[in-house]
Amino acid sequence: MNIKVETLPNYRIAYVRQVGPYGPANTQAMEKLKKWAAEKNLLTESAIILGIPQDNPEITLPEHCRYDVCIVISKDYPMDDSIPVSELPGGKYVVFKVKHTAEDIQKAWAEFFPALQNSGYQMDNKPIMERYAGDMINHHFCEICVPVKPL
Repeated sequence: MNIKVETLPNYRIAYVRQVGPYGPANTQAMEKLKKWAAEKNLLTESAIILGIPQDNPEITLPEHCRYDVCIVISKDYPMDDSIPVSELPGGKYVVFKVKHTAEDIQKAWAEFFPALQNSGYQMDNKPIMERYAGDMINHHFCEICVPVKPL
């Protein structure tokens, strides 16, 4: 598994939230965000889109699980009330690139935790993110970004 440690900056984000079981509805939220971003000319080659599962489905009822689809916007980008805006804290993240299929993501997670134990890091208490940057969406790849802190 190809993993690297990155220090991510604080991000200002515009986002669409989906509440309910994780799955096909997350794709609908992504399409809604992409439509909004395209109308605002934000869907450029340098765009960064994030998928953030806010809840652990093993301890949160499926109907209460929150999934945010976000696009990073500049600090000075003027916003209206058409979509919520928030800030994501930066910090150290272990990042690994995977083919964006359920099978490949599941396999990556199975390999990730043993790799993390040997890295000198442990998970930090911030959201895990799926990051889509550049041409990754067109080639069906994403990066999984896991917040970490030293052991």
